[in-house]
Formats: sequence, C-alpha cells, structure tokens
Amino acid sequence: MTTEPVHVTTPVEGVLLVTLDRPEARNAVNSRLAELVAEAMDRLDSDPDLRVGILTGANGTFCSGMDLKAFVRGERPYVGDRGFAGVTERGPEKPLIAAVEGYALAGGCEIVLACDLVVAGEGASFGIPEAKRGLVAAGGGLLRLPERIPYHVAMELALTGNHMTATRMAELGLVNRLVPTGGALDAALALAGEITANGPLAVRISKKIVAESLGWPAEEKWARQREVADPISSSEDAREGALAFAEKRAPVWRGK
Repeated sequence: MTTEPVHVTTPVEGVLLVTLDRPEARNAVNSRLAELVAEAMDRLDSDPDLRVGILTGANGTFCSGMDLKAFVRGERPYVGDRGFAGVTERGPEKPLIAAVEGYALAGGCEIVLACDLVVAGEGASFGIPEAKRGLVAAGGGLLRLPERIPYHVAMELALTGNHMTATRMAELGLVNRLVPTGGALDAALALAGEITANGPLAVRISKKIVAESLGWPAEEKWARQREVADPISSSEDAREGALAFAEKRAPVWRGK
C-alpha cells in the first residue's frame, strides 16, 4: 500500500490545505509530488467555494528542495505551465499562504517565493543552496528574491548558498508573521480567516493587481487597473458590502 506525497484537505470553510508529506526525503519534490500540487492548485482555482490556499510541510519541515536522487534517475518535477513543484511558474489566482516550519531550502524556498504570504515558525530556515551542488536556482529563486529582499542580500544567498533564519527573513520583509516554532499552520489558518472574511472577487483582483502591476508599463498602469477593477465596483458583492456596512452587519458574499 502506497502513501501519496501530498495530502489535500479543507480544515475550515473556504480554505484548501495542501500538505507535502515525504518524510523519508524531508518533503523533497519528485514528479508525483509536483503533479499533486498542480492538481491542488487547479482545484483551488476552479472551486468557487474555496477562497484561500495554504501550502505546508509535514513532519516539522517545509521542503528540502528537488529530490536529487530522482533527478539523477531522470525525473524532472515540472508540470505544464505551472512549472517546478506544480506551482512556481504559475500559481493560483486566489491567495496562497506558505506555512513554514524547519527547512525551506532550494526548491522549497522557491515554493515559498511562489506564495503570496508567508507565515513561519521561529526555527525555520530559508536558502537557495543550488550553487553548492553545481545547479542554478531556476525555479524562481534568482528571479523573485531580488524583488522581495534587498539586492545584495539576495546576491549573497545566491552566491554562497548559505541559509538565513526566519527571524532575519522577517526583518527583511519576506515573512509576514513570525510565530513560535510549531505554530505556523495555526497562524496561517488565522490569516486565511482574515482573508476569507472579505469579498472573494475583490480579493482575487487585488492579488492580480499587486502581483502583476510591477511589470506594467508606467503609461498603462491606470488603464490596466481600471480594466480589471472597474467590473468589481458594479458587482453584487460590492453592493452587498456597502449595504452590510450601512446596516452594521457582516456581509454575505456570493462571489458575483
């Protein structure tokens, strides 16, 4: 009897929890794990009842990167246009939170960088040590780190392959919420709850604008924002939000 390397559950309403679970390999990414993560991202995108995803690792560690033994055997853990680990090149349209304990190294760190928010236990460790193995952090590490932390710190991580603590990453702004070791998942669920309380259409479009606008030409930014934001202003949810505020009650979102 085999055990799948990814478990997908819905622990609370509106939240999809995706747990990497390969204890024999510190949750390293092989082809099957990547396929299952991609399937979970497809589900998060397509299911209107789901509002937020959480990606975490079992057994006290997040992910130690690509499974090098599988790599030597010829495996390439990339899935279509979602890329490495089924998430690094094209993430979900809805918010994705990384709940990190233990190691988030190499491809594991790149999975974190593919997420929109990061919650980490104080004992967590981040890094892109690919250069120590003669490889390049081509799963997004070299592209995203200079956008998230200072240039020279990103360069140090890339060239030395050394780790940095969750505390240091919080100081640099990569980690949104730093919690005692063992508390990352609970804190991520609490953060997800803050998001699911909001209008789902507004949340999805807000993510899109924040994630994509840095690449928009300056002369097109306002027009592009209007193109995606204006329909939200005339949605049923926008009217419900205004009515709920006026009536001093919690809104009932329909996602329309």
